Amino acid sequence: MVISHDRIKHWAILYSTAWIPKKPRTYIRYRLFDRQRRGMLERGQVVMIRHPKTGSTWLRTLLTQLYHHRDGISPKRVFVADELALQKKGLPRWIISNGWYSLEHLIAEAYATNDALIHGKKIIVLARHPGDIVVSWHRQYQKRTKAFKRELIEADVNPDGRIDWQAMDRWTFVQNPQLGLPAIIRYYNFWARTVAGRDGALLVRYEDLRHDTEATLRKITELLGETFSDEAYQKAIEFGSVENMRRLEKEGYFQNESLRLRDANDPEALKVRKAKVGGFRGDLDEAQAQWVQDQIDAHLDPSLGYHSRPSDV
Repeated sequence: MVISHDRIKHWAILYSTAWIPKKPRTYIRYRLFDRQRRGMLERGQVVMIRHPKTGSTWLRTLLTQLYHHRDGISPKRVFVADELALQKKGLPRWIISNGWYSLEHLIAEAYATNDALIHGKKIIVLARHPGDIVVSWHRQYQKRTKAFKRELIEADVNPDGRIDWQAMDRWTFVQNPQLGLPAIIRYYNFWARTVAGRDGALLVRYEDLRHDTEATLRKITELLGETFSDEAYQKAIEFGSVENMRRLEKEGYFQNESLRLRDANDPEALKVRKAKVGGFRGDLDEAQAQWVQDQIDAHLDPSLGYHSRPSDV
């Protein structure tokens, strides 16, 4: 089993502060996690920016498989921090982050100010249609997001504690300016501006990764300066199929807690669900789906490619 130093520090912070009352606990965790994240950013070589529900677990599974076939990396632990470098010297140290919410804000601030912390690092921003993100994010937030993460996020976006996020229905969540679609649009506008024209930067659309997985994966590995065999790409893609990932989640194959089955009787609680492009239209009624697309057309950076067009439907 791969033991990540960064993950050990992460859980040490959580356990050592669990007994503290909520308000001071949140403050202390912010300070401790901020210090830890700063250290990770200093040591890291590749930054992956991903909003929840953009397919980053799938992408990291594909990359883990590539390194598994070439370098013997464990296939059961999808890397989230320093696992690759710990298993083989010379492999990159990654920072996997939303880069924006709560304690992850320091990454956005570092890029906004061109802080020396981010100099020389490669950055991959994973994008997805905001409509698909927001309906899946609602499920994730209610059924899979850990309590400590909700606590930190809500302390950031809802400091007075008047909103019961877990009880919020889907449509109210979608419209909410703090975590819903308006927030996701602001998020991607920032990151689209940040990576535009930057050396060592790549914006990867989930839809492109689904449409032509191998070609898109090769663009990513080219940015990383990595070379893998054709066979490694084929095996990685086969392993990362939705059917296989869902089967492995149910079997408890992965060592990652985030990929463990939470409730076998609730298909909505699966980490790997539909993986469908444009699925938000089936989760919302026609008027709601149109509102979502209208907001995207009016406010989202068009360079992301999610404005109205036939392929969005």
